[in-house]
Amino acid sequence: MNPVQDHGGHRGRLAEPVHFIGLGGAGMSAVARVLLGQGLRVTGSDAADSRVLASLASLGADVFVGHDAAHLGDAGTVVVSSAIRADNPELVDAQRRGVPVIHRSEALAAAMAGRQVVAVAGTHGKTTTTAMITVMLQGAGRAPSFAIGGDVAALGVNAQWTGGDIFVAEADESDGSFLNYVPTIAVVTNVEADHLDHYGTAEAVTAVFRQFAELVPDGGLLVACADDPGAAQVIAGTGQGRRVRTYGYAAEADIRIEATRALGSTTNSILSFVVDGLDAQQELQLGVPGRHNILNAAAAFAVALELGVDPAVAAAHLALFSGAARRFEARGGGRGVRVFDDYAHHPTEVAAALTAARTVAGEYAVHVLFQPHLYSRTSEFAAGFADALGLADSTVILPVYAAREDPVPGVGGWLIADRMGPAGSYEESPGAALQALTSRARTGDIILTVGAGDVTVYGPQLVERLCAGEATGAGATHGA
Repeated sequence: MNPVQDHGGHRGRLAEPVHFIGLGGAGMSAVARVLLGQGLRVTGSDAADSRVLASLASLGADVFVGHDAAHLGDAGTVVVSSAIRADNPELVDAQRRGVPVIHRSEALAAAMAGRQVVAVAGTHGKTTTTAMITVMLQGAGRAPSFAIGGDVAALGVNAQWTGGDIFVAEADESDGSFLNYVPTIAVVTNVEADHLDHYGTAEAVTAVFRQFAELVPDGGLLVACADDPGAAQVIAGTGQGRRVRTYGYAAEADIRIEATRALGSTTNSILSFVVDGLDAQQELQLGVPGRHNILNAAAAFAVALELGVDPAVAAAHLALFSGAARRFEARGGGRGVRVFDDYAHHPTEVAAALTAARTVAGEYAVHVLFQPHLYSRTSEFAAGFADALGLADSTVILPVYAAREDPVPGVGGWLIADRMGPAGSYEESPGAALQALTSRARTGDIILTVGAGDVTVYGPQLVERLCAGEATGAGATHGA
């Protein structure tokens, strides 16, 4: 059942106060932060207390821990995400009272009204690409407003309202809600089968991305990856009237990536590459690892130049980009072992993260703690996850993070582990999983926590265990 009622798209100002059910989520909190910046009265609730709620409260939001119909108060608009269940007491009461209930994307669309909108979509890479665009625009003094589905160190927050003429937004395709946006510039980083619990087929996923691309008005710009077959299908099926600019390593790309090389040491490497096809060749440097991030950077650079940013200024600020939260994020280390965290939750994303990890690890080993996200995704892509995780030297797989789904009999992390042989194991107990990883890691190795659920909390715990082993002299080195 879809809890969102149709109230005409909400392109105008929202009735106040605006109440968010599930305020602490990354996407929801970003929209709330923008509305607060616009001076709207915001209230909201979440199942558990968090730093996000405290931050929004400090900005003037009225926040509640737990869900209760009383929290609605005199709400004029209720905002939900697809994660909110139909029996949520606040949602039920809002519907009973006839309070307009809208999806978070509709609230964001209302907030972006009247601005030049850059909407970044794709199965993978949209958070990082959105962040890169925002960092370059900020560096050029363009003061964009933005809403991103993850924290970015260089920005300090995941969303901000500046009142400027540009709004940069991450466009989430998971439930089709990105069709509520009207982008002047749309970016499609890639298109793959995902969220099949919502779409059903890979063909339906491609079709909805094509609809998204066609939202770009005449004279607008579609930026898409020439290397990605799914994005190529979207471009081929998009009607006339808008400009299309492709990027990638492919010879036919409008903006071609060439001369990729690594500068510096393995542990502190900088990627250098050249983009050609603009007015002149431009060398770019990037401090985050991985071929996928080079592609993200090329897309972001193309958007920055479209918006009038000087190429040298854009390049300088791109070089300072340190990554988005949970995108190969360093969490610390001990005993000579480094710990990183990554949000990857699709086989392609996992493979990209592990390819980057292998580059950073050099001659040393890569160990992974993987938490599958959603029963539907685990069932659909078990073999793909097993293949991607095979890039690691060892993997411990945790139980599925259910998120919005109920458990499915016969589906669990073991479906992946059973396909991996001795390199993969399934562990119900997080404590036992952490012990296994810290026991096998040697000086110089990398441990990577991977998944879109709460696996991120185990990064600091791994660091603590490694440091405790260091203090007691329990470390080991390769060849010892």
